[in-house]
Amino acid sequence: MRRLPTAVLATAAGMLGLAPSVAPAAEPGAEAMAAHRAGYKLTLDRSRDNAVARADGVMVYEVVDACDGWATRQRFTLVLTDRDGQVVESASDYSTYETKDGRTIRFSLTQTSQGAVSQRVSGEAEVAPNGSGRARYVDPQPKEEALPPGTLLPMLHTIRSLAAARSGSRMLVTPLFDGTSPDGAQDTTTVISGWQAAQSNSRFPALSTLGSARMRVAFFDRGKDAKDGGGASAPDYEVGLRYFENGVADDLKMEFGEFSVNGRMEELAILPSGC
Repeated sequence: MRRLPTAVLATAAGMLGLAPSVAPAAEPGAEAMAAHRAGYKLTLDRSRDNAVARADGVMVYEVVDACDGWATRQRFTLVLTDRDGQVVESASDYSTYETKDGRTIRFSLTQTSQGAVSQRVSGEAEVAPNGSGRARYVDPQPKEEALPPGTLLPMLHTIRSLAAARSGSRMLVTPLFDGTSPDGAQDTTTVISGWQAAQSNSRFPALSTLGSARMRVAFFDRGKDAKDGGGASAPDYEVGLRYFENGVADDLKMEFGEFSVNGRMEELAILPSGC
């Protein structure tokens, strides 16, 4: 599950160009990730100084197994009502294609506010085995950004977070590049709860046989305090969630600073891979 709200995709396979001619070696753990489509209902959790009186929205997150990589799309709409009754609607449409070795990504994002485009970000990035690399942007303007050693791409970050949870680790600290920022990678700190054994799930039986872990991911702007890895400053954004071992996430809580939003998974479809 990627950072919110962010995003654009036309078709995950068509617009982004997709896979290389030689299939990359998949990261260990990638085979456990499930292609799926999940729908979430968004509601207000809390508001600092009651600045936000109401929040309503929906998010749809889709992962398609494209054999050599993962094509993801995340669509997000949120309507905020302030204490004076003024209403603001924001939306994002975000897509990626990430090879299963976690080395290359194509990304595209469009954000709108009150129906007008407020941001576009698109391009591609490559990372070496040590995580260093470069991001090449097309939007909002052509440029390149260096990626620091240790950088993870988003699906690989999910896989590594789940592996850390299963091994008993309680924290994963690493730069993350997901293509949602025009300024390159962000520092992240993922705090992980203990691994939970499979539990009965009457709402979503497909998850009943799967272990899970609760996590909280904090995102930091490297430009503010890069030398400290983000730990010395307040995060720009935080998300809490429960990840099942197949990469499906529920029980979302998104912290935007002045307010936070809960995300309840209402629909889940496990998709065939076709590979």
